[in-house]
Amino acid sequence: MNFKNDFLNNIKAEFRPMAELAFPVVIAEVSWVTMGMIDTLMIGRISAIAIGAVSIGSSIVIFSGLLGMGILFGLDYLISKMFGAGDLDDCHHSLVQGVYISLISAVILTAVTYSVIFLLPDSGIQPEVAVMAVAYMKPTVFTIIPLLLYTTARRYLQARSIVKPITVILIIANSINALTNWILIFGHWGAPRMEAVGAGYATLISMSFMACGLILYIIYVEQREHTGLFHTSFKIDFKRIREIISLGLPVALQLGFEVGAFTLATLLAGFLDASSLAAHHIVLKVASFTFMVPLGMANAGAVRIGQAIGRKDGPGAIRSGRTALIFSSVFMATAGLVFILLPYAIMRSFTIDNTVIGIGTSLLAVAAFFQLFDGIQVTGSGNLRGLGDTRKPMIFNFIGHWILGIPVGYILCFNYNGGIWGLWIGLCIGLVFVSVGMLHYWLRYEKKLAVGIVQREQLLS
Repeated sequence: MNFKNDFLNNIKAEFRPMAELAFPVVIAEVSWVTMGMIDTLMIGRISAIAIGAVSIGSSIVIFSGLLGMGILFGLDYLISKMFGAGDLDDCHHSLVQGVYISLISAVILTAVTYSVIFLLPDSGIQPEVAVMAVAYMKPTVFTIIPLLLYTTARRYLQARSIVKPITVILIIANSINALTNWILIFGHWGAPRMEAVGAGYATLISMSFMACGLILYIIYVEQREHTGLFHTSFKIDFKRIREIISLGLPVALQLGFEVGAFTLATLLAGFLDASSLAAHHIVLKVASFTFMVPLGMANAGAVRIGQAIGRKDGPGAIRSGRTALIFSSVFMATAGLVFILLPYAIMRSFTIDNTVIGIGTSLLAVAAFFQLFDGIQVTGSGNLRGLGDTRKPMIFNFIGHWILGIPVGYILCFNYNGGIWGLWIGLCIGLVFVSVGMLHYWLRYEKKLAVGIVQREQLLS
């Protein structure tokens, strides 16, 4: 009974500070994915081919962008730990070096992704889908540059527990995205009717606003509080850059393995009929929407854990990690139940094509099953990132998605004629494996934290 009471009291004690950080972060993550949802809602009024083209084009661009974002996630541990220790000068130093990393990464990733555009027509994807995907990607690929600058600014602010401006800027960016989509996709207010290409330009405009907004906010805060940011050395510090990359590169690979699996699944769906591809894209967007809540909890958990490590507070790190896991699990279990109870209503919101609706409602049943596991794996990864362990999430994502998920999905889809459902069953298997691994290692680290081991080298040994 005492153990139960202590457990509940610890969760209650952590709930308020976690909620104050997590709620704006969750709203920010939901606002982030809402941009893609709005694109899909509006493009869905054009045709199944248009949905498929945006699905393929956006998947490739997002995959490239997330590789760059992952490297910058190395800032989470460094800044939150130093903020917890009260060293703002070191936080500023990491921010400056993060900007250099984002600029160099953005140029490289943009160039590589742009070259991929010209491979699509000969990739075997349905010709009409490929042509439209190429047109959509040409403006969209340039969103990688503002995306990485935005990510650097966000990691800095978030690690310092400054999250409300992130939420406000994302909500405004959503409004800009919705309006520019409406104008450019359908040709309102005298603009040409650009359809899928219009969605690409709308994304570029809103993403640029996000980057500028956060950078200007950081400058505003510094002018008001005078914390020493403008006195930080702007010289390139290769030692700190290596430190950020050593922490962030495994995260980039982790995201690459996870998102790459879903990107490849989208490309494989492109070899099926247009209706299956459209249904896949819609259900993936819906699942991505619910995923943003545990992703927000994972980011909040990583920050709270990192700050606790900076204070040398092992039990505090445990409380933060447990709280994030519990709330993510409850939310995702509820989301899965909604998928089971309201599949038709969900699909009908995106398209009027009955064939697409029929396929999508059955895919939602598969998505419902993996919701809980998806929440556990992303929150567990965030908890480990807060401790400075970015390698184990990378390894488990590689095995789960590329040794298990994708091969099984491919075999079920093409060898056993399982179609799009076979692909999704494979993806589900991968997520279950990763979630079990993340939960296992978090519980293992809890034992060390409970006895006061907080040094990264000892903790991860």
